[in-house]
Amino acid sequence: LAKDGRAVVLYDQLGCGRSEKHTEREWSVALFLDELDALRGELGLTSVHLLGTSWGGMLALEHVLSGAEGIVSLVLSSTLASVDEWAAEQRLLRNALPSGVVEVLDRHESAGTYDAPEYERAMDAFFDRHFYRGPKPRAELQRMGVEKSTDVYRAMQGPNEWTVTGALCGWDVRNRLGEINVPTMVIRGRHDMCTDAIAATLVNGIRGAREVVFEESSHTPVLEETDLYLNVVGGFLRDCERRVSSSRS
Repeated sequence: LAKDGRAVVLYDQLGCGRSEKHTEREWSVALFLDELDALRGELGLTSVHLLGTSWGGMLALEHVLSGAEGIVSLVLSSTLASVDEWAAEQRLLRNALPSGVVEVLDRHESAGTYDAPEYERAMDAFFDRHFYRGPKPRAELQRMGVEKSTDVYRAMQGPNEWTVTGALCGWDVRNRLGEINVPTMVIRGRHDMCTDAIAATLVNGIRGAREVVFEESSHTPVLEETDLYLNVVGGFLRDCERRVSSSRS
C-alpha cells in the first residue's frame, strides 16, 4: 500500500508486540482510543485512511464515531458492530466443528481449563477453519504467537470468541452506524469468523458501504490472498483520494 507514495503506519498496541507489556492497567476501549489519538497527534496524521482488522475494526468504528476528523476512508476488515452478535455467530461456527473437537471444547469450558494443551489443540481446529487457511509455517503468524498478549485478550474479550467476559462485554454500535458518513468498505473471507450476518449488519448500517468477499480466505485474507487483498484495498484508497482531489478542484 506504500507503493502509491503514501505512508503506512502499523503500530503495536499497548500490551503486545514491542509496546509496553504492563498488564496491571485498567484495560478498556477508552484506553485504546486514547492511544490512537496520541499516535495520530504525535505523528501529525491529520488526514488518514483508517483500516482496522477484527478488534482493530471495532476500534476504527469507535474512532470515527468519536468525531475524529480527517478520515478519508474507512476499511473494516473481518470485523463487527456488536460483540453479542459476534459471539452468537462464533458459537454456531464452533458447534459445526467435528463432534470430537466439540466434545473437548465442551469439557474444558465446563471445567474452566482454557490453558490445557488439549483445549488449545481443539481451538487450533477452529482457527484452522476460520482464522487462517493458508500454508504453514507463516512468519507473520509466528510473530503474532510470540508477541500477542493472552492477558490483554482475556481482559478485553474473555477466554474465547464465544464467551465474552471482559471489558468488551455488551459492546454494540449497531444503532450508531448510520452516523458514519465517510466512504467505507467492508471486506472479509468467505470462511471468516466475520460471517454473512455480521458483515450484513455493517453493510446495511453504513450508508453507501461496499462489501468485498475473498473466496479462498477466512479471517486473515491479507495473508491468505495477499495480492488480491492489496489490489482491492489499494484501489479503494485511490478512488477515495481521487474523490477528495475532485472536491477541492
